[in-house]
Amino acid sequence: MSRVGKYPVPVPSGVTVQIAGRDVTVQGKNGNSTLTLTDEVDASVESTGVWVKPRSETKRARMMWGTTRALIANMVKGVSDGFTVNLDINGVGYRAAVQGKVLQLALGYSHDVNYPIPDDVTIKCDKPTSISISGRDKQRVGQIAAEIRSYRGPEPYKGKGIKYDTEVILRKEGKKK
Repeated sequence: MSRVGKYPVPVPSGVTVQIAGRDVTVQGKNGNSTLTLTDEVDASVESTGVWVKPRSETKRARMMWGTTRALIANMVKGVSDGFTVNLDINGVGYRAAVQGKVLQLALGYSHDVNYPIPDDVTIKCDKPTSISISGRDKQRVGQIAAEIRSYRGPEPYKGKGIKYDTEVILRKEGKKK
């Protein structure tokens, strides 16, 4: 039995949830998101929130019960508050800047890395060594953060590279004389 799925998804004020057939649409101040339900689960909107129930007691139905509830909860949070991932850049000469719809990264390569900013995501660089990625889709924000981090991941000796702000780099001891 799903421990996540048996609770309703609370819907804050300013957010509307509509279910039409197998599609769940959530609208809020950050836009709208849509999810197509699988055949294993049903969803209903009640006064206490959005309830997700499995259609049968198969293993797949019970797996999709909690997964669907979590996806709907992420959609509700995304259209009301949004998601943000912060990246830090460490290293001499490593820096980032937003130029129009392009994120320019100077990461010690012979040329700057230019990352085109998608329309559904906002990227800000308050300082040259910090990047803030925000949007309404949790998966999309995390994927873009992972792509930017992959250009120059943190190395274990000096800690140079791009890392998540919550990430702890395990440092190695260098060569001994």
